Amino acid sequence: MSKTQRTHEICALAPIIPVLVVDDAAHARPLAEALVAGGLPALEVTLRTPAALDVIRAMAEVPGGVVGAGTLITPEDVRAAKAAGAQFGVSPGATDALIAACEAEGLPLLPGAATATEAMALLEKGYDMLKFFPAEASGGAPALKAIGAPLPQISFCPTGGVSPDNANSYLSLPNVVCAGGSWVAPKQMVQNGDWAGIETLARAAARVMD
Repeated sequence: MSKTQRTHEICALAPIIPVLVVDDAAHARPLAEALVAGGLPALEVTLRTPAALDVIRAMAEVPGGVVGAGTLITPEDVRAAKAAGAQFGVSPGATDALIAACEAEGLPLLPGAATATEAMALLEKGYDMLKFFPAEASGGAPALKAIGAPLPQISFCPTGGVSPDNANSYLSLPNVVCAGGSWVAPKQMVQNGDWAGIETLARAAARVMD
C-alpha cells in the first residue's frame, strides 16, 4: 500500500508548490492568503529561518491553504513541524529515522530522491510520490524522464532550479504531478508587502500548463 496517497493528493492541488523562505512571521498570513487566492493552496515553508515554525502556525490558519514544512532533516524537525500545524513534510533526501518520525507523527512526507537507486529504495518502503531534488543540478527534465521510464509507478515533484522558463518541460512529463518553485514569492516582494504582485505571480503559476 502507498504511504504517500495523501502526499499525492496535496501535490495534485496545483501545478506549482511555492517553496517559501520567510524571515518575518508577520508576513506569513498575508503571503499565504495571496498565494491561495492566486490558486496555489499547497505551501512549503522551509525550516531555514528562525521564524519558520511561527510562519507555519500563522499559515495553518489561512482558509483554503495546506501548509507543509520543508527541509525536514531530523526527527526533531518533524515533531516541531507537526506541533506547529504542518499538514505535510518535505525533505531533501530520506533517512530511516526521518521516515519513522513522520510515520509516528502521522505527517505525510514528500521525501527527496535524485537517483534511480534512491527512488527504488523509497518505493520499497511504500513511498511512490517523491521530490526530485536538486532537479536542474541532477540533469533536469531529461534525467527525470529517463528515471521515469523503468519506474512508471513513481510520481515526482521536481524542485531546485525550476523556473517559469523550464517548468513546462517538467510538468509535461507523465511522471510529474507538480513542481516546487520559489519564484512565486520573491524575497523583495515579500519584504515590501507586495501581496497583489505575489497573487499575480501565483495566478500565472497556477495556469502554467494552459
